[in-house]
Amino acid sequence: MSITGGAVLFVVVWFMTMFIVLPITLRTQGEDGDVVPGTHEGAPSNFKLGRTMLITTLVTLPLWGIIVAIILSGAITVDMLDWNGYLGERTPN
Repeated sequence: MSITGGAVLFVVVWFMTMFIVLPITLRTQGEDGDVVPGTHEGAPSNFKLGRTMLITTLVTLPLWGIIVAIILSGAITVDMLDWNGYLGERTPN
């Protein structure tokens, strides 16, 4: 795995984790009982982006490490995921 591949993998895992963490840490205006006129009750009441990003990063680091270890060890390869045999049909350039 190249450095660029590792960075791209980290960003993908980070954003997937972010979408999971967002609703977990969310507190809505409706839950607080203080709905600002013109906004929806489901709007965040006190969104803390820094805390959410920190939680996301702390969860992403071990997940990314596990995925990188699996890829570098060869426990799972692209050939193992080629269920239809399409990789064997490609011709080298």
